[in-house]
Amino acid sequence: MSEARTQPDSTEEEQTDEQLPTAARNLTAFQQNILAILADEPLYGLAIKRELESYYGTNVNHGRLYPNLDQLVEMGLVEKGEIDKRTNEYALTDRGRETVLEQVEWFLDNYITGARRRLDVETLLERVG
Repeated sequence: MSEARTQPDSTEEEQTDEQLPTAARNLTAFQQNILAILADEPLYGLAIKRELESYYGTNVNHGRLYPNLDQLVEMGLVEKGEIDKRTNEYALTDRGRETVLEQVEWFLDNYITGARRRLDVETLLERVG
């Protein structure tokens, strides 16, 4: 006897936000790092590139950076504005901020497994905040 599997019907209502995968789950680590860099203030592309290079300790290729920025813009996580004809500025959207917070929350939920780790995170927060 086989179990019947039901396929979604094209007439079914669209999924609610709670059912859709969140943006943070679909991001690469590189994209998450871009969002973290933009959390403080809007930056132009080369400033983002410099921050990433400082973090990675190596050169970040334009061919990697700008397609990822464009994808984040398409996802509604980053807003792209024009500073001048050659320079764009990138800023987190409200959805982008929520995505950063969601990722931090997920990481902390998985990292903090006891009082010692909680103390480590609290100490870190005092140091950086």
